[in-house]
Amino acid sequence: MEHIPVLGIILAGGKGERLSPLTKQRSKPAVPFAGKYRIVDFVLSNFINSGIYSIYVLTQFKSQSLLQHLSDGWQFSNLLKNQFIIPVPAQMRKGAQWYQGTSDAIFQNIHLLELAMPELVAVFGADHIYRMDVSSMVAYHQEKGAEGTVAVLPIPIAEAVRFGTMEVDQDWRILRFLEKTDNPPGIPGRPGWCLASMGNYVFSGEVLKEELQRDAADENSSHDFGKDILPWMTNNHVLYAYDFHRNVVPGEEKNRGYWRDVGTIEAYYEANMDLKSAEPALNLHNLDWPLRTAEYHVGPTKFISDAQGHQGQAMNSIICEGCILSGCQVIDSVLGRRVHVQNGAELNETVVMDNCRIGPGAQVRRAILDKNAVIPAGERIGYELAEDRKKYHVSETGIVVVEGRRSRIPLSPVTI
Repeated sequence: MEHIPVLGIILAGGKGERLSPLTKQRSKPAVPFAGKYRIVDFVLSNFINSGIYSIYVLTQFKSQSLLQHLSDGWQFSNLLKNQFIIPVPAQMRKGAQWYQGTSDAIFQNIHLLELAMPELVAVFGADHIYRMDVSSMVAYHQEKGAEGTVAVLPIPIAEAVRFGTMEVDQDWRILRFLEKTDNPPGIPGRPGWCLASMGNYVFSGEVLKEELQRDAADENSSHDFGKDILPWMTNNHVLYAYDFHRNVVPGEEKNRGYWRDVGTIEAYYEANMDLKSAEPALNLHNLDWPLRTAEYHVGPTKFISDAQGHQGQAMNSIICEGCILSGCQVIDSVLGRRVHVQNGAELNETVVMDNCRIGPGAQVRRAILDKNAVIPAGERIGYELAEDRKKYHVSETGIVVVEGRRSRIPLSPVTI
């Protein structure tokens, strides 16, 4: 059994503009998902479960929520110096400017590569929902003698304009890499389909360092992996594609290839709604590949009757810890932690984040309630979209997004 030093770098600086208003006060990786998790928890869990324990998380836009989450839930002890998860905010070490692209984010922190001198570097995004055994991709990279490996999955050609696409030979060596083109190379034998980059890469450490330095000196470059680094490497290095569908995660043998881009309100909503089904495509209860997050000390969930004896009920729903359901009905919904649904209220097909309050008699359907949202007694949301648009954000397909209140930060008193 071979032991290979791998440095994990997570690109977690995405704005997530298409997810607005959920990204109004946070970056996309910090957006809550599936009740108690954050989007960034998926890539972090994949790294940890794959045996990658040396991780830098590069942040940039609206990073406070993400930094707080990493502090609350993703800290190792300081006993082993080669096991760490360290957030790295943009520091402008190479000039007075933000990161200009995905590769520039790493170039501006190239000192981290120089200090670690890793044999391999796993560069992954933090924007998607999936499970992946990264060690299998690392083994494939070594087996092929690759200098760079790109995780790929087949998508309809009609969707290619949002992704990097590529042409490969019979051995899956990449012959061409095209970023966000409307005319991608197709997959032989699969008309209408192409290979899309997942934005997840494994590089040989020295090759990555050399390529970052070369690209940084190119004034015509946009300093992006998809637009600049990978097309260049295709012609000058050994670059392979790794088929995501060959990746087997323990406990997920029946659900190979689950991957969701939750970059729009519609995609985010539908991915959450799928979780409440009897056999969801993403199994949150897989103990062989645990999904980790920050844990909070809250009480257990309880269902109680109101003064008239109406029992709090939930059907086909996910209810996280600390919730109180009092004489209400929750149907086909996903509730985060410490949600209080009061007497006579009804929730239907709704995503509710932590610490929300739904007042007595309120009715909410096909909606997303951001953290700390308060729904007044008797309020109706999702029934008259014209009225909803006067107060809330309504997506193109009629999903209502209710913004929450800012969280208060408790302060320790000073005794005088």
